[in-house]
Amino acid sequence: MAGLTLLAQHVESVRACRLCPLVAGLPVVADPVPRARVLLVGQAPGPRESASGRLFAYTAGRRLFSWFATLGVSEEEFRRKVWMSAVLRCFPGRHPKGGDRPPAPDEIARCAPWLERELDLVRPQTVIALGSLAIQRFLPAAPLAELVGRLFRLERAGRQLELVPLPHPSGRSTWINEPRNARRLRRGLKLLAATAGWRATFGGAA
Repeated sequence: MAGLTLLAQHVESVRACRLCPLVAGLPVVADPVPRARVLLVGQAPGPRESASGRLFAYTAGRRLFSWFATLGVSEEEFRRKVWMSAVLRCFPGRHPKGGDRPPAPDEIARCAPWLERELDLVRPQTVIALGSLAIQRFLPAAPLAELVGRLFRLERAGRQLELVPLPHPSGRSTWINEPRNARRLRRGLKLLAATAGWRATFGGAA
C-alpha cells in the first residue's frame, strides 16, 4: 500500500488533467482513502457529480448505496473506506438524442493510465466493476447476464485480486427489472460480501 503522500499526489494529478477536449466537466476524483482494500470502478460522472465533485452523488448513487445497504454497509461508511474510481473521470457531456454521452474510445484510452496507477498504488484485494465499460477494463466483452453473479480472480499490477461485476446503477437502466437479472445482482452482492477485500474492510457487516 502506497503512502498517503503518493495517493494525494495522484489525486491532484487527476484533478489537473485536461487531456480530453470534448468533455463537459472537470475531473471528479474522491479524496485519498488510506489502506483501502476495495476499489470501485464506475463509468463516468454525470453532470451533477461534475458540479459537486463527488462520485455517485445523485440518482445512480441512491440505487448503488441501496445495494450495499443490503450488506449492512451505509453510504457514509462505504465512502470512507472504499476507493471510488471511474473509466472516465470527467462528465462526457449530453448525447444529442438524450441522456449522457458514453465515453469515446479515445477518451477511455487517455484516462486508462489513471486507473492503472490506482491499481498499482492502492493494491486492492477486491474490485467492484459497475456496468459494461468498467467490466471491460478487466474482462473481455460479454453480455451482463454472463458476468453478473460471478466472481473472477485476476492478476493486475503484479497482484491477485477478486473482481465482482455488477450492473450500472443508472436510473435509465432497466436491466435489473428482469427477475432473472435481479437474482444475478443478489448473487453478485453475496459474492462481494465474501471477498477478502470486503471482509477486511467491513468485517462481518454482511
